[in-house]
Amino acid sequence: MFTLNPLNNPDALWQHLAMVIGAVVIGYIIGFKGAREKRKGLEKKLYKLDTELSRCQSQKIVAPPVSKETVVIAYTPAANEKRDDLKIIEGIGPVIEEVLNSEGIYTLSQLSETKPDQLIRILQNSGNKFQIHDPRTWPQQAKLAAFQMWDELRELQNELNKGRYES
Repeated sequence: MFTLNPLNNPDALWQHLAMVIGAVVIGYIIGFKGAREKRKGLEKKLYKLDTELSRCQSQKIVAPPVSKETVVIAYTPAANEKRDDLKIIEGIGPVIEEVLNSEGIYTLSQLSETKPDQLIRILQNSGNKFQIHDPRTWPQQAKLAAFQMWDELRELQNELNKGRYES
């Protein structure tokens, strides 16, 4: 094997012990500082999310009233007709896609032509759990996707947070 004291120094054990203790103390200090910095970053993120949540809970998006002249025409695509994946839109998940499908919105083109007020009304009629969503950017995103402008869509979605512009 090998020896840790090749010169047979009688104080070598204490020197080795001092180096190990020094390394442990330095490692602890570095770890403590790193954990403190990470904790501060997470606390900032938590504060931002808490303020956004309280803002969203206190703010309700109110759709304008439906006039008597408004006519809703239900559209059901044929079995062989194309349906787009609406989940590529920032803010739309599988459940909201089903809600939109139940309202006759199956394609990105249809979504791009739907007014945000109508989307808000659809979400309000679907229950309280959908009222936190803000669909005002969905038609714009859908138009970019319908025209296959993927770079522009990705750029727009990078500016958004859950379908909303960062505030």
